[in-house]
Amino acid sequence: MTATIARYPLLPDYSCARVINGGWQLATGHALEKALDYSDAEKAFETLLDHGFDTFDCADIYTGVEEFYGRIIRSRRAAGLSLPKIHTKFVPDLKDLAHIDRAYVERIITRSLSRLGVERLDMVQFHWWDYEVPGMVDTAGYLVELQEKGLIRAISTTNFNAENLRRLVDAGIPVVTNQCQYSLLDRRPEKALVPLCRETGVKLICYGTVAGGFLSEKWLGVPQPDITKLENRSLVKYLLVIEDTLGWEGYQTLLRILARMKEETGLSIAALSTLYILGEPQVAAAVVGTRSSRHVADTLTLAGRELSADARSELDQFVRKFPQIAGDCFDAEREPGGKHRNIMRMNLMDSVTGK
Repeated sequence: MTATIARYPLLPDYSCARVINGGWQLATGHALEKALDYSDAEKAFETLLDHGFDTFDCADIYTGVEEFYGRIIRSRRAAGLSLPKIHTKFVPDLKDLAHIDRAYVERIITRSLSRLGVERLDMVQFHWWDYEVPGMVDTAGYLVELQEKGLIRAISTTNFNAENLRRLVDAGIPVVTNQCQYSLLDRRPEKALVPLCRETGVKLICYGTVAGGFLSEKWLGVPQPDITKLENRSLVKYLLVIEDTLGWEGYQTLLRILARMKEETGLSIAALSTLYILGEPQVAAAVVGTRSSRHVADTLTLAGRELSADARSELDQFVRKFPQIAGDCFDAEREPGGKHRNIMRMNLMDSVTGK
């Protein structure tokens, strides 16, 4: 009998798969070299849906992804098949933060509903680029108003640090989850987010568990690449993470440890890395990017599996020897002039609104 992916209850009437199918890799502009085959990606998602991996992540600024998911939803609805659960994001542009009003928020949420072809969004994950710009709590409040109208099921956040997540919670915003970067390489959530989540009941949805592909067999024994020649933005992002944490030599040692565990378990390095994060406190789910059918078989191996206590302990002891990226979650990515911020695109809404 084929194992099924576990589910995590987020609300009394709503649960998500513990492995969520990621959509950033499908966005126009993510790839730096190769064009994406959307027909192959659609085949991959249909296979995942057939195996119970029914939760999908996207964002209003992932150009073309909400529309792509909408085509899948309409096709499956017409065929009488079960529909995927969609976790989208509301990411207003940095330049617009000071001017957001109720009408702006409703327009963007209505557009997501239209693109996806649904009457209610399963989850909207709210992002705010600059905490110094007033209006964050008021904007979240406009999302609550739309939730009360039945347009949104769950309100969550993405890339919030602990201090500002607490501001929302203390203001009465019913935050269900916070999506954040969390992996064997980037352990920033452990500093303050995990304790806050334990206190408030907010759960973590974690991306970057395989570091854009760096936590895989492909990179074992390979010299450090030229960052200007990497094929997509994920690899650029996570090479910077490696440089600030384990360094290339420490990272290669981690890959060797994971390769040995692969021989012992039959699970890939990527699967082992994701299972590690799924076993961490307060983690509801991990977002795993799936842009082609060749990734599907590996994702399916996550169903019904968990990391042994011995393996978890060995990995803990190794990665804790190394420094961490400074600050809380996504603080480095917000630091003006910093290398992590310099690769961010903070004004993408215009390109997807048709302005």
